[in-house]
Amino acid sequence: MSCFMMSRSFQRLALAGVLASAGLVIATGPAEAGNKPAKTVPVRLLSLNDFHGHLEPPTGSSGRMVDEHGATVEAGGAAYVATHLKQLSDKNTLKVAQGDLIGGTPLVSAAFHDEPSVEFLGKVGVTTSAVGNHEFDEGYDELKRIMYGGCHPVDGCSPAGEWKGAKYDYIGANVLLKRKSTTAEKEVLKALGGKANPNSLRALLKDYGIPALPPVSVRWMNGVPVGFIGLVTQTTPNIVTAAGIKDLEFIDEVKAANVASRLLKLVGVKAQVVLVHEGDQVTPNQSPDTCSAVPGAGNRIATQVDAEIDMILSGHSHQAYLCTVTDPKGNQRLYSQGGSFGRVITQVDFRVDTRTRDVVRSSVVADNHVVTRTVAPDPEISAFVQTWKDRVSTVANKPIGKITADIVNTAVASGESPLGNLIADGQLAATRTGGNAQIALMNPGGVRASLTYASSPAGEGDGVVTYGEAFTVQPFNNLVQVVTLTGAQLKTVLEEQFTGGPNKQAFTKILQPSSNFTYAYSASAPWGSKISDMKIDGVPVTDTQTIRVAANNFLVGGGDAFDTFELGTDVWSGPLDIDAFAAYFAANPVLSPPVPDHITVKP
Repeated sequence: MSCFMMSRSFQRLALAGVLASAGLVIATGPAEAGNKPAKTVPVRLLSLNDFHGHLEPPTGSSGRMVDEHGATVEAGGAAYVATHLKQLSDKNTLKVAQGDLIGGTPLVSAAFHDEPSVEFLGKVGVTTSAVGNHEFDEGYDELKRIMYGGCHPVDGCSPAGEWKGAKYDYIGANVLLKRKSTTAEKEVLKALGGKANPNSLRALLKDYGIPALPPVSVRWMNGVPVGFIGLVTQTTPNIVTAAGIKDLEFIDEVKAANVASRLLKLVGVKAQVVLVHEGDQVTPNQSPDTCSAVPGAGNRIATQVDAEIDMILSGHSHQAYLCTVTDPKGNQRLYSQGGSFGRVITQVDFRVDTRTRDVVRSSVVADNHVVTRTVAPDPEISAFVQTWKDRVSTVANKPIGKITADIVNTAVASGESPLGNLIADGQLAATRTGGNAQIALMNPGGVRASLTYASSPAGEGDGVVTYGEAFTVQPFNNLVQVVTLTGAQLKTVLEEQFTGGPNKQAFTKILQPSSNFTYAYSASAPWGSKISDMKIDGVPVTDTQTIRVAANNFLVGGGDAFDTFELGTDVWSGPLDIDAFAAYFAANPVLSPPVPDHITVKP
């Protein structure tokens, strides 16, 4: 395998008490030995990102990875992750993660609010993870339940009994409570046991706020503390349901990381690692050990966070890369990511100077290991996954309808897809009565997989679609809602599909229209003039008419930077999106792929 290389002590128990009283996460190690310590000590990190509850080996393109030799191999699956982690671990190992471990998950995990996935990650020894945007899919309160325990407030306890909470720490330095505190300085100083310099603390808290989650976690290895700073993409409010995070704000990642770094430094932690749920896209089909990342949002964070931070392990973009970046003082540091769905484990080895307690940057060696399926699956984890498969099988294997051919989520030139159109048609059908919907729009990122004509997992025969397969397509449990927009507002929503507008769309996202809604766009036209020829059931749409538009609550809340949806009035809530999909099959037992021809592309 190719590898990536780059160029005052205090009492452990005192630090443990200081950080614990501050509400920060820390695990203490054994007492210092009396012998003279070595000049440096080794630390190994093994990291995962964007696991998304893939307890079973992912299928299709989601289950393949280009390896270090350029070959495409089958990869991922919890039992294989466990085996690889055991093979890569030694006595110097800490296991960490970069978010989206849950949310957007297969039914085997999602049916039980992702408790199985969190339990698995605890079983394999993950100690600390940044929160990802998907950790907020069911809201802040549900994330706290996952972190600290308790049964689900609506669905109750899972078949495993009362949930005990995650065995690892979730951290997020840039997730703040919206409410402010005029006594924050005194409160934090008191929590720190008065050991922090008041002036330093005052500067630290200025223009920051009240953390909604622990901002850092400190772990001990070989007599030295290693500090982890958690960050999540500041775009989170645009990509999760607004109601669940209404009490939170997500501030700039660099600003929050620098505050957290200074907090660690105040209590003497010099070896600092950022775990950030933000990353970059890559040049396709490259070895996971190359620096194939195209500089973007992740690179900005990796180059701009405080020079005290020694390395940046990233996530969110589902890519694999190992890069060297330059910190604000001109020194090199690691910037990496490990794919998604448990297909890659990032290994980072480095040494820490026992006198300065800082990372020796020249000692850092990183390697992205593909989680191949050529090893023996871990028997304990295999049995664990099977237990949950058995528990969910009654629901997952229930047939809900048939299809005549594959219905794919692959977009045609216009940006719409057959499956996207089908889902929109189903949501329109589910909301005509009660919500008085006239059209429906579906976000493309919510269509997570295709429906295939091949035999279903339960073996009912070709063309059968099971509830489990339908859930894989739409795993978010969003509500289908209806709002009233004017024709002018609907046009603005469609303009917001493109970059260059005030909504700051990151990249073009074409909403999937129901079959009765047509329009044209010109990508080359100026923003605000791209959309034309809107028609509902063949009748032109005027600026002043009112239109009842069905969409999931993610979009209605302004998700994916579709800000104008939030101007909608007379909100009506209907069924869950998966239930609307199942109901559409019940009303149309055999479905054929729609023709994605509702959008006309003009020069």
